[in-house]
Amino acid sequence: MAARPKYRRVLLKLSGEAFGREAAHCLQLESLRLIAQQIAAIHRAKVQLAVVIGGGNIVRGKLLRGTGITPVAADMMGMIATVINGVALQAVLENLGVDTRLQTAFPMQAVAEPYIRRRCIRHLEKGRVVILAAGTGSPHFTTDTAAALRAREIGADALFKATNVDGVYSADPKKHPDAKRLFHLTYDQVIQDKLQIMDATAITLCREGSVPIIVFNMSVLNNIRLAIAGRNVGTYIGEK
Repeated sequence: MAARPKYRRVLLKLSGEAFGREAAHCLQLESLRLIAQQIAAIHRAKVQLAVVIGGGNIVRGKLLRGTGITPVAADMMGMIATVINGVALQAVLENLGVDTRLQTAFPMQAVAEPYIRRRCIRHLEKGRVVILAAGTGSPHFTTDTAAALRAREIGADALFKATNVDGVYSADPKKHPDAKRLFHLTYDQVIQDKLQIMDATAITLCREGSVPIIVFNMSVLNNIRLAIAGRNVGTYIGEK
């Protein structure tokens, strides 16, 4: 990494869509490899990195409403889907020579360690990338909320929200070509303006813990390295 890292410990939130199309029941291996390569570059720069992952490429609970599957069951299915993505990401990272640990919010001993805060921090201190799956372990909470919660628990310097757009916009840029990118927002602005980048619970958790959120497009090569260095990529959410 050319630029010196600004952040010592980072929580990276990856949506399931980073691994494949929403609810397409698939993993796109090329996307998985690109994600792993960028994470490996951060790991080589000695940045402590924990990764919370979604499962929307396999199962998204909200799409199961009205099918006879209860919301609780749908959310549990979604949490299990994140474990599938976690196993895949771990395998590709280790193939790149990155030492990893996969931890889950509810017991799945055959494939992962249980999430224990102190153990997670110890892995980070030893230079391992920790992949955190199964959300919070409880239904009704998003993986964004899980990311904010884990960021607070492990003492992350920042929460990186990886998306497929360049940051937060004044309106949906796909529907409104004249939408403007917002470079700096406060937590309260995100909540009051109902900007749909993360749910209000996640934003509130970060605000109460003074954890800045950096929203950026991870599909752009080197963006995560620039964000780690404190460069102005995407949108910074925090107090002015």
